[in-house]
Amino acid sequence: MFGAIEAGGSKFVCGVGNGPEDLKTIQIPTTSPEETTASCIDFLQQRAGGELQAVGIGSFGPIDLHRDSSTFGQITTTPKAGWQNYDLAGAVRAALHVPVSFDTDVNAAALGEARWGATQGLSGFIYVTVGTGIGGGAMVHGRMVHGLVHPEMGHIRVPHDWQNDPYRGCCSFHGDCLEGLASGPAMQARWGVPARDLPGDHPGWSLEAHYLALALVNWVCTLSPQRVVLGGGVMQHWPLFEMIRKDFARLLNGYIRAGELTARLSQYVVPPQLGDRSGILGALVLAQQACTLEGHENP
Repeated sequence: MFGAIEAGGSKFVCGVGNGPEDLKTIQIPTTSPEETTASCIDFLQQRAGGELQAVGIGSFGPIDLHRDSSTFGQITTTPKAGWQNYDLAGAVRAALHVPVSFDTDVNAAALGEARWGATQGLSGFIYVTVGTGIGGGAMVHGRMVHGLVHPEMGHIRVPHDWQNDPYRGCCSFHGDCLEGLASGPAMQARWGVPARDLPGDHPGWSLEAHYLALALVNWVCTLSPQRVVLGGGVMQHWPLFEMIRKDFARLLNGYIRAGELTARLSQYVVPPQLGDRSGILGALVLAQQACTLEGHENP
């Protein structure tokens, strides 16, 4: 029996189970760190009935993933009020006394898709979520990419045509980075309504597709993924996928010769197969990894 937490800025999703078939979940509004974490712990304790083996957490960030760091398990420089420098992983571990694995929410979603979803059998791909923020996780040679901290794909710089798009961007750190120009809040600030309320023929969609296509060119040229998965609330506008594919192909201009980027582009840039369950199922994978890691550390 494994526990899973998908920690988001507006809600936490908690689950207990072993896989997609038996995973039982609950949604908890994100309030204060202490209140939200306590609600998660109560659910995991009650649902698991004393049989919990490990917990996996996929969290909004930035977060500290280095196990030898004094701030490992913390949410660090997030703009989410009250959550800066909160030790989420430590609080869960101290309350439940089981191994805890901790990673970004997008890395967790990528693991879910790799185990049960759109990227099964692939050794290299990227998963990007476009919603309240923009974040991405990359798998290379079968392992999620970590390094100095973790990938921050949403904060890359993309060309900003100030004449056609005078909006300054909403990122509190960088202004007009990708997240500042193409996240859900950016669309709402620019057009005055949430993305979900924009008509299908609104010019905001072609601008959104262009920014995301620019980002895809950068990621594909640097990471050479075998597939790109785009999730998140903004991507619920399904015509956006074909708009992105067309602009991506135009921008790439035939430079990378691969069938996936020509004849099979509709199978290359795809939505998550697990839908909105990618993150919580990926957190379940993290829990299973935590149990394995604990066994290796304590033979």
